[in-house]
Amino acid sequence: MSRLQEYLPSYYLDSKQMSSLLMAQEIELDNIAAGVLRQRNDMFIMTASSTSIRRREKMLRIQADPSKESLDFRRRRIINRQSTKPPFTHRWLQAQLDRLIGPGMAVVSVNPAEFLLMVTTNIENANLFKEVQHTIQTVKPANMVYQQSTSLQHRIAVKHTTVKRDVSWNYKLDGSWKLGEKPFADLGPEVTL
Repeated sequence: MSRLQEYLPSYYLDSKQMSSLLMAQEIELDNIAAGVLRQRNDMFIMTASSTSIRRREKMLRIQADPSKESLDFRRRRIINRQSTKPPFTHRWLQAQLDRLIGPGMAVVSVNPAEFLLMVTTNIENANLFKEVQHTIQTVKPANMVYQQSTSLQHRIAVKHTTVKRDVSWNYKLDGSWKLGEKPFADLGPEVTL
């Protein structure tokens, strides 16, 4: 029984033809509803389908590689490209990089005396690194020099041991020694402190 029968007058409820017609229309209406939902989702980048993302990348002249780049990264890249409109500030660039690669993964600093823009990043993904480079090259003023540095968050363990060894000299520096007769110095045993 079709959901659409509740909208019919009671006269048509017993008709087999009308029942078949409503079943066919219900399938079409479900397809239309799914299409409307898909179209609504495609209006927003974060819910867009891969087809819509591909269309937006073509408009922005982005050459994407879906085999290496996730759909989520491609969505964030489109948002990043569309939001790079002037004016730019140090704070804006820091916030933009935090949105793009994650909070704390990049540190932006400016040396105005030397016209130097320094960005320290902790990125291991090459596609993400390229997008950071593109963003910075797009927004940095022409009179500033961009300097990239990399930081890695790895723990380094340091083990410290101090060893003492006594040295006894076999020669005196008064010219009385003969070269090669004895070793220059003898080392005592190692003692760990």
